[in-house]
Amino acid sequence: MFLRTYRQGTVPSAGSMSCGDVDLDGPWHFHDMHQLMCTFEGGLEVEVEGGRHLIPRQLAAWIPAGIPHRMNLHQVRSGSIYFPKDMVANPGDRIRAVIVPPLMREMTKEAMRWPLHAPDSPQRTAFFTAMAYMCDEWIQNEADLFLPTSDNVRLENALQYTADHMDKKLPEVCRHAGMSERSFRRHLKSVYGMSWEGYRGQIRLLRAISLLSETDLPIDEVASRCGFESPSGFSRAFRATMNQAPRAYRNHVRNG
Repeated sequence: MFLRTYRQGTVPSAGSMSCGDVDLDGPWHFHDMHQLMCTFEGGLEVEVEGGRHLIPRQLAAWIPAGIPHRMNLHQVRSGSIYFPKDMVANPGDRIRAVIVPPLMREMTKEAMRWPLHAPDSPQRTAFFTAMAYMCDEWIQNEADLFLPTSDNVRLENALQYTADHMDKKLPEVCRHAGMSERSFRRHLKSVYGMSWEGYRGQIRLLRAISLLSETDLPIDEVASRCGFESPSGFSRAFRATMNQAPRAYRNHVRNG
């Protein structure tokens, strides 16, 4: 499906689109413009061939023009900015989960003044030109929150079991999948390109992001509930993916 983000026969210019409390499992499509989508409430999934990008609150999705994808949004309030292809110098060729700095969030909110198909003005042109320049920098600061998928039923079942029981060890997961540990590891690496420990780490971090955003649980308890053996280990893993400590992320969410 081709989704046109400007009126046929007109020259496209950058603009915004807001969505409130959306509950949608969207169809496969691609855009003729680059999209920067910030979530203000809730979280979304952006599915591509072979997996899905998970975009929790306070992160953004960067979707270059022409990349086939579909979105799953459940109780999400968001704002999107669309840029013509030649407006962003280095858009890349893949979808990214982007860590949102305060300037991006404030500019996204301000951009809602100029909906996509509203008339142009000098102020609008200057604003989106500046934002497009900033995108080259912003999209480099990404969080690796990609979970691969496949049509291998046994592996998908095992990984869903991993997600539902984050405290379980690998032997229990293998018994659930009806596979030996050696065979499971080999198939997982071949099909998904990652280890079971790597996949479990992603699931744990996603759960931690949700708890930090939506609860007042102490950091130590968040680490325990997500299966991390120590708060220090949790902090290291969180920093490696999110480029900030768990407490700093929570403060960012609360103050954003």
